[in-house]
Amino acid sequence: MEREHQIFGIRAIIEAIQAGATVDKVYIQKEASSELMKDLMKVMKRGNINFSYVPVEKLNRLTPNNHQGAVATVSPISFYDLETLIDTVIENGKKPLFLILDQISDARNFGAIIRTAECTGVNGIIVQKAGSAPVNGDTVKTSAGAVFNIPICKVEHIKDAIFLLQASGIKTVAATEKTEQNIYDISLNEPVAIIMGSEDRGVNPSVLKIVDEKAKLPMFGSIGSLNVSVACGAFLYEAVRQRG
Repeated sequence: MEREHQIFGIRAIIEAIQAGATVDKVYIQKEASSELMKDLMKVMKRGNINFSYVPVEKLNRLTPNNHQGAVATVSPISFYDLETLIDTVIENGKKPLFLILDQISDARNFGAIIRTAECTGVNGIIVQKAGSAPVNGDTVKTSAGAVFNIPICKVEHIKDAIFLLQASGIKTVAATEKTEQNIYDISLNEPVAIIMGSEDRGVNPSVLKIVDEKAKLPMFGSIGSLNVSVACGAFLYEAVRQRG
């Protein structure tokens, strides 16, 4: 974790959240139960801030300072409102191309995907608040700075984002091996959002049930899957090819 992208100390974190700072996640010491910690929990729940309980040893690794049992990561970017972004892209006369990341948790994979998305003209990346990789130093470095050039939206639930996109006339296509349909046999030359799944589980089954289409990449070797950032690049460049 980059030191310049963290806040330590309970009171400091409370004040940062109340001031509207883009807090990605708060790490809370297990079994911490002071009155001030209870205040922090209330503030986090009101602000719907992602948090997790960790051993004190992890907090000590994150910062040598007096953390009081709480360390927060702060995003170096501001996140966009999805509905506003969709409206803006459509009003600008663009053929929308969105990318949805279903709980991709590795910061380096996230950064590599952001870099490819920026290079292929993606209008916005959508991630879920819970379970997704933070925008931290590793993300910024792996993205080669692209994270500052492409809108990123955080949503409560991926499924709600899909329903919103569909209601706006944007087709949703999930990348999954659980289909017979090849990516090269479906149309990406229209308003579309491509959904990539997590490194270990792929796209959530509940998400697969509501997408418009499912597609896979042809595989000819003995290994059954690609790294998610590589697979994402293949999908996005097929969209670029079709859009000519």
